[in-house]
Amino acid sequence: MTSVDKPTTDQGAEAGPGTPDQGAQADKAVTEAALFEAFGGVRGMVETVLPGLLFVTIYTINKNLHFSAIAALGVSLVLVAVRLIRRDTVKHAFSGVFGVAFGVVFAMMTGNAKDFYLPGMLYTLGLGLAYIITTLAGVPLIGLILGPVFKENLSWRTRNPGRKKAYAKASWAWGLILLAKCAILFPLYWWADTTQLGWVLVALKIPPFLLAVYLTWVFLAKAPPPIDVFAEMEAEEKAEKERKAAAQGGRTEQ
Repeated sequence: MTSVDKPTTDQGAEAGPGTPDQGAQADKAVTEAALFEAFGGVRGMVETVLPGLLFVTIYTINKNLHFSAIAALGVSLVLVAVRLIRRDTVKHAFSGVFGVAFGVVFAMMTGNAKDFYLPGMLYTLGLGLAYIITTLAGVPLIGLILGPVFKENLSWRTRNPGRKKAYAKASWAWGLILLAKCAILFPLYWWADTTQLGWVLVALKIPPFLLAVYLTWVFLAKAPPPIDVFAEMEAEEKAEKERKAAAQGGRTEQ
């Protein structure tokens, strides 16, 4: 996300250095950067969309399942190779490869081109349910995902109730958005042909994702800042070393 993706206020812009407004803006910038890292940014979105787009484009033109599937898998592997060469994070590209590979296997086994999309649709359904169920259980999934990114791990569960509430809201948003997407796609899987399903699925790749990420940013931007548990552990270790050094110094003087 860029700065134009987030709401701004005139008060924050007019605030001088060291003011509470500037601190709030800094916290929002940290939140934005963390979300950008966690969800892959623009490049991650391209890697998510491109294989499916290539599959449906080729299949629309020549109705050749094998060629369409191989092309989609090939471009996924190329994206991973590029990341490996550049020594970038490969988790988003690898997840894309696995998703495409499962789709290729399903489609090849059944001979039905629509089954290329079925594993991804089932994953979306399962993920949407996971967001809802974990939130109802008091451990919202988005908190489990973003906790390590913000260096707070699970401290939000017991020590930061405002942040836990924000994670719950964000998880509800993700769950409901993904389930709404499934409510559109699964009827099309049964009633539409492969090209219709494919183009609708491609069209629904980015907008729901961006909406969920934006709502997550809004909720977390208004939440208390994360508790940096790693900094706390480092401070405790430093204090322990100082206590030991002081104790050894006392014994030496005696």
